[in-house]
Formats: sequence, structure tokens, C-alpha cells
Amino acid sequence: MKRRQLFAFISIAVASLLLAIGLRLFDPSPVIAQSNGNLLVSAAASLKDALGEINTLYQQSKPGVNISYNFGASGALQQQIEQGAPADVFISAAKKQMDALEQKGLLVPGTLANLANNRLVLVVPSNSTGVTSFNTLADPKVKKIAIGEPRSVPAGQYAEQVLQKLNIYDKIKSKLVLANNVRQVLTSVESGNADAGLVYASDAKISDKVKVAVVVDDKYHSPIVYPMAVLKSSKNVNAAKEFVQFLSSDPAKTVLNKYGFIV
Repeated sequence: MKRRQLFAFISIAVASLLLAIGLRLFDPSPVIAQSNGNLLVSAAASLKDALGEINTLYQQSKPGVNISYNFGASGALQQQIEQGAPADVFISAAKKQMDALEQKGLLVPGTLANLANNRLVLVVPSNSTGVTSFNTLADPKVKKIAIGEPRSVPAGQYAEQVLQKLNIYDKIKSKLVLANNVRQVLTSVESGNADAGLVYASDAKISDKVKVAVVVDDKYHSPIVYPMAVLKSSKNVNAAKEFVQFLSSDPAKTVLNKYGFIV
């Protein structure tokens, strides 16, 4: 009799323990259900410095959100996203790349917005005196002119448009040195490896090794627009939406203006 009672007691205890474990396993705890708060932002190389400072501001209001950046040419970033590379937010230096992603249904509806605009400028090394206009680029003394690769770098696409509309493209085509992104163009001019280069005004502003020879008239190229959007592949859509909204806030605009962007 005592054995039966002891066995029954043990059976009840084991059943209770298993039930408790089962409830814990299936308990949808809010802590477990939350996303990790990590964001990966794929952005045009020309935004590197501005976004770095904006990130510091954002961390003050959202310390639990860790933001990492993947900077590069907008065309290259677009291809990465299309091929399934992880990213939560995309910021392009032209509409073309963003429009392509939108047409393929890769953007979260309602999140597409313009971050800023920019200007294209012709820069030369700070000690240069030979290049004062686009016409002087045809001078035999000018050996190399750096621009972004037009097929993947928006700054290169704008540069090509300008050179063609000014009817000097064919004259200087053999001098062109193509870079993988606009920051490489800037570096080429800074180092003296190129006698001149076409970059954004925001790029020229961060360097004391180059000077602006010509500010390009907007009529010679397509509007320079920086669209941004949350990607459907994001695993943290809500956090990504909040970050995109912050980029349109007054504090973020102040930083963008500081770095030469137009908002």
C-alpha cells in the first residue's frame, strides 16, 4: 500500500515538473520575441562622414540600436541587395538604383523618401593652377581626369552627362580614369594621381587637399537626389523605419547641411 502511494506521489511530481517545463518553453516572453535591434545600412560612399556623425546623435536617443554601415557605389550596393545580401536600409546617390529596387518589389511600401540633394564640382589638387575651367581639361598638360565608373557610380553618370553636354567628352575621353566610387575619385585628386576630378560638393568640403575649380551648373546633368527606403529583407523593419524617420529630422538635416548636402 505504501509503495502504491509513493509511486503515485512520484508520478504526480514528475507530471507537474514536465508541465511546468512545457509552459516555460511555450511562454511567448516579450524579451525573447523582441528583435536584436541591429541595423545594417547600405549607403552611397559620399554619405560616409555625414552618417557617421548622425549615427552618434542617434545613439543618444536609441542606445539599444546598433547601426552598421556598408558604404560603396550605389550601383554595386543595388546589385548586392538584388542578389540577397543582408541590409535593412538603402540610401542611394541617385534615383535610378532605388527605382530599380522598387520595381522589383524590394522596398517596404511607404518608406521611400528623399534624404538630400547635392552639387557636382570639378576639383583639382590644392596647389594646382593649370585647371580653371572645363575647357582647360583638353590642355596637353592635363594627363589624367578622375570620374566614377558611369555604369555603377552615380557621380560618374552625372560627370559623363556634363562632359557630353559641354561637348568635350570626346576630346578628353582618353584621359579619363574610372574609380569604383566617388571617394576614390577624391583620393586620386588628393594624392596627385589625377590632375582633376568630378566629385560632389560634400566630398570637396571634407578635404583640405583639393580645391573647387568649377561648380557645375545643374542644367548639365540629372538632379542629384539621395533617396532612402527600408528594405523588405529587413529583419528589424520597425527599427529601420524609426531610423529613416530620424534621418528626416532637424538634427540630422543640420549635420547634412554641415557636410555640404542640400536639404
